[in-house]
Amino acid sequence: MELASTSASFGAACSAFPVLPISLTSRTHFPSLFSLRNSILKSLCFASKSKVKLRQLAHGAAVGDTATMPYDSVEDHSTTAKQSDLMASNEAATKSTDAEADKKDAAESLDGQKMTRVCDKLIEVFLVDKPTPTDWRRLLAFSREWDNIRPHFYKRCQDRADIESDPGMKHKLLRLARKLKEVDEDVQRHDELLEVTRRSPSEISEIVSKRRKDFTKEFFVHLHTVAESYYDNPTEQNEVAKLGNMCLAAVQTYDTAAESIEALNAAELKFQDIINSPSVDAACRKIDNLAEKNQLDSALVLMITKAWSAAKESSMTKDEVKDVLYHLYMTARGNLQRLVPKEIRILKYLLTIEDPEERMSALKDAFTPGEELEGKDVDSLYTTPEQLHTWIRSVVDAYHFSREGTLIREARDLMSPKVIQKLEELKKLVQDNFL
Repeated sequence: MELASTSASFGAACSAFPVLPISLTSRTHFPSLFSLRNSILKSLCFASKSKVKLRQLAHGAAVGDTATMPYDSVEDHSTTAKQSDLMASNEAATKSTDAEADKKDAAESLDGQKMTRVCDKLIEVFLVDKPTPTDWRRLLAFSREWDNIRPHFYKRCQDRADIESDPGMKHKLLRLARKLKEVDEDVQRHDELLEVTRRSPSEISEIVSKRRKDFTKEFFVHLHTVAESYYDNPTEQNEVAKLGNMCLAAVQTYDTAAESIEALNAAELKFQDIINSPSVDAACRKIDNLAEKNQLDSALVLMITKAWSAAKESSMTKDEVKDVLYHLYMTARGNLQRLVPKEIRILKYLLTIEDPEERMSALKDAFTPGEELEGKDVDSLYTTPEQLHTWIRSVVDAYHFSREGTLIREARDLMSPKVIQKLEELKKLVQDNFL
């Protein structure tokens, strides 16, 4: 259901939800059901105020008409008058308090009746138009009145279900309240998290580290919707959008760090298992097995490299230990190199050849089918002109269109101007002679 093209009945009911359009060029406003004034309260309180005035006048006549009284009773009546004045004052104050209470009760009664009508209208429209959870999320995010409507709406659904004689309608009312409440609770959680980040924008990284699980895809969709709701306030809209970018950057940084820590922990366990092998051959076989299972990652190779480098430069390490670590290092390095696609390995070899005739000869050898051999020092690899051309084109296009992230990691070191120039020459050479 498109929010900008809801049915007439849905648009009327959404007057309680001032839903704003997504497009910034369209500015159709839904009138608010809460724009009515409470001017009728004055007339409701008029009768009680009049009664108070009449009673005050009656007391005044009773204590003020002393001309008809005998002289000897004037003093008594004067005392009585003072007491009557005090009683009248107290009674007036009491009546005034009662009037204010009546006025407040009348206002609350009127507000309650109005809220009931609003809830009934929303219930009817929701039952007919059947908005999706996505529609509800947008309605709640755009609404400025839902916080006031919320408790009354769920209570009204329950009240109507309690008195409903039709089992089918009773089920629909209860289901409507349950489904909307589920969405509403999600939106409230997102709003609470958004408010936390708004209060402390400089501490977003700490917030993410404590509440990473709350920064879900749904939260960022909600944040985007909230930003859209400020279409008529560009300053606030930009602030929300900026906050969203900060949250996203903090989440990406946190995830990258977490992945690195997990990778290092896993690499450390593998490294300890290799070191604890009974012999050098057994340790090398473990590295080969990891490579065959595609579990020989760069973190493990880096750990082996650092161990070999530290041992090589240390005078405290025995030569036997250095020899073991060297064998492990060379085995890991060779296996890691073999995990690179063979077309990339062929390309890197071709780029080292400067002589045009020698490069052409190497291309012919690369395109000549034969048995592939992977030795310790020299590998014999073969491919097709089409496959090699595809890899060259991918690297060159990624460079020109700034799409480095689309390449595999092993091909990214080819992304330099000098290398790209050589690749373009190689691409033309393959096109002209082999395609």
